[in-house]
Amino acid sequence: MEEGMLTEKEIDAVRQRFPYCIVWTPLPLLSWFIPVIGHMGICTSSGVIRDFAGPYYVSEDNMAFGKPTKYWRLSPSKTQFSSWDDAVHQASEEYGHRMHNLCCDNCHSHVARALNLMQYNGSHSWNMFKLWFFVMVYGKYVSFAGFLKTWVPFIIVCVIVGIIVGCSVGLSRH
Repeated sequence: MEEGMLTEKEIDAVRQRFPYCIVWTPLPLLSWFIPVIGHMGICTSSGVIRDFAGPYYVSEDNMAFGKPTKYWRLSPSKTQFSSWDDAVHQASEEYGHRMHNLCCDNCHSHVARALNLMQYNGSHSWNMFKLWFFVMVYGKYVSFAGFLKTWVPFIIVCVIVGIIVGCSVGLSRH
């Protein structure tokens, strides 16, 4: 193997190892109504998940809202400024001293910070919206069970709302 050439590390969903990936999982209640909203983390080169799990806390290897249901595999060869692991570590250290804000400074912001530090794909303008879009478009479900965990609660809510609306319309006609 040539010097500096990286080997592709295997994803192991059973052990929750996703080298060079961004991982995503649904948020209880919120994802039941809007299934594309969820919780995000970034993995080290060995696949260990780091996620901004709450105020002043970045978890390691224990995602705040359960096992990942989706992942988006990135290429470590597209890092331009620092190493992948150094950037993930630095972003995690920084976010370990931050207040969590659901709308403005959250798990997506933590992942964006890591990508900006490494200048992934030549960019230093990663943000939560860009990440959300790419994970939704390019992300793959970990398994069929991951797909179900994401979408079944939403379908159940839609069925319940449909039944309630249908019943109320039916009652108002009488």
